Amino acid sequence: MNEYLLLFRNASGPGAYLSTTQDMAEDMPKWQAWIGNIAMQGKLVSTAPIEYEGAFISNEGTTAHPYKEENSVLISGYLICKADSLQEAEAWSKTCPILKYLHSSVEIRPLISFPIN
Repeated sequence: MNEYLLLFRNASGPGAYLSTTQDMAEDMPKWQAWIGNIAMQGKLVSTAPIEYEGAFISNEGTTAHPYKEENSVLISGYLICKADSLQEAEAWSKTCPILKYLHSSVEIRPLISFPIN
């Protein structure tokens, strides 16, 4: 069984996510059920939403804002899970509540263990 990083991307506005408090209230039970399904299988490692504020550091310096992709899309959360295959992680991701939003996505990346010695 391997570990996978799921990165949740969503559109944002100037200085904030676009989700309203009503969206968040409606979505919370969906997120709890979706994450709970993974947790009940014993395959949840860690998950959290990410605050909007942050810093972006590159060879050109530091900026006091998050990195936004095209269409003002940025990473809004993550989940690390254990899965038997990439296809299993893909199946979970296709039912992720974030996909209801325009320009949203889930990126899946297998994690590589560093040797400990």
